[in-house]
Amino acid sequence: MRVPKRLWLTAALGAVAARRLLTPLYDLQGRRVLITGGSRGLGLALAEEFLKRGARVTLLARTAEDLQRAQAHLAAGERVHTVTGDVTAAADVERAVQETVRAHGGMDVLVHNAGIIQLGPLANMTEADFRLVMEVNAMAPLRLVRAALPHLRGGGRVVIVSSLGGKVAIPHLGPYSMSKFASAGLGQALRTELAREGVTVSTVMPGLIRTGSPLNAPVKGQHSREYALFATMATLPVLSINTGEAARRIVNALVRGNAETMVGGPAWVLRMAQAVAPQLTADLLALGNRLLPAPGPTNETRVGREVEGTITQANPMKRAAEDRFNQREAHGHGPQGLPN
Repeated sequence: MRVPKRLWLTAALGAVAARRLLTPLYDLQGRRVLITGGSRGLGLALAEEFLKRGARVTLLARTAEDLQRAQAHLAAGERVHTVTGDVTAAADVERAVQETVRAHGGMDVLVHNAGIIQLGPLANMTEADFRLVMEVNAMAPLRLVRAALPHLRGGGRVVIVSSLGGKVAIPHLGPYSMSKFASAGLGQALRTELAREGVTVSTVMPGLIRTGSPLNAPVKGQHSREYALFATMATLPVLSINTGEAARRIVNALVRGNAETMVGGPAWVLRMAQAVAPQLTADLLALGNRLLPAPGPTNETRVGREVEGTITQANPMKRAAEDRFNQREAHGHGPQGLPN
């Protein structure tokens, strides 16, 4: 007796669903976690969340002073280790993995959170801007996973912090969106290919998060207007999500072993709109782009704090986030948290 193909398919899907439901949650007690971009913003909030759940963390960031403040803020003694390095440098990536193993006796979880965002119209973006953001947001997680894989085989977990911008291209975030589409694709590829080695990869896609990171964001075009718009949007309660809540949802996605997770209501709504009505969504985004500042006369890059105005400076939610997540005294570019 031949079994219809439809029954075979139904049985296969049922088996996959049953396996998913019966898979136990990933216990973080005592786990060894490496977090890139861990000195401020979302990375710092993720470190707090992992520590609450009993894990030990290593924070990788480029500036020693930022890491020292983060370590003091976390106040978790030997459960927190720091490594100064650049995720675009292969030697620094290898050293961060080895330092994690040395400090904590192994490595169970890798979280690639480090990211860079450039605010401004496409007309003011250069090819070098695209190459830089691709190195940080897309190539760096690939290098990190390859370096950490020997320690993750047989039960390790990976989280790649992509973005809503990895599903829907956002106006005036051209290089960022391109790089986040790449990171989302990388997450999918790693998920399917590393499963056979016992490594579970989750890609998370947050919308705007109130981390205070616009203060350190590179800005191009009409600098003051671009910065004021994005800095304000990144603090609005309806459009943005609380940083601690975002960190909790991201860690929950890791614990459950989710393949992909949208973080934040607006991110989910825009993603669904794009999936259901891509033409309409594209037309609306193009219309919205007409309301954004026109290109600037030069391609000069400024940093958010250099073009701060009285309105954004007086925003109490923005200032609170900057102080809470180690942004105000931060050094250098490469913010985490917008939309990351």
